[in-house]
Amino acid sequence: MGDWEKSKNSITSISKEELSVIDTLAALHVQRIKSGLTQRELAERIGMSQSQLAKIERLDSVPSLETLNRYASGLGMRVTLNLTPLKPALEG
Repeated sequence: MGDWEKSKNSITSISKEELSVIDTLAALHVQRIKSGLTQRELAERIGMSQSQLAKIERLDSVPSLETLNRYASGLGMRVTLNLTPLKPALEG
């Protein structure tokens, strides 16, 4: 994941929203590896084929939020969204 962290700021052809999905997926992939799970094992846990999971991990298929949550739940995690103001609130 260190290489991804170094190189992602130089990518301009992908929107910030898509980079957020890629960041989330990269973190989940790292967690799968740390957990010692193969793609096949995780896929079975979450009711997905190994080939579908491989496509997602290779970014051949952009996962929906529902799919990211399935992946995360198989690792005992969940994906959450946060709202951040675009500019500071006006003081009144």
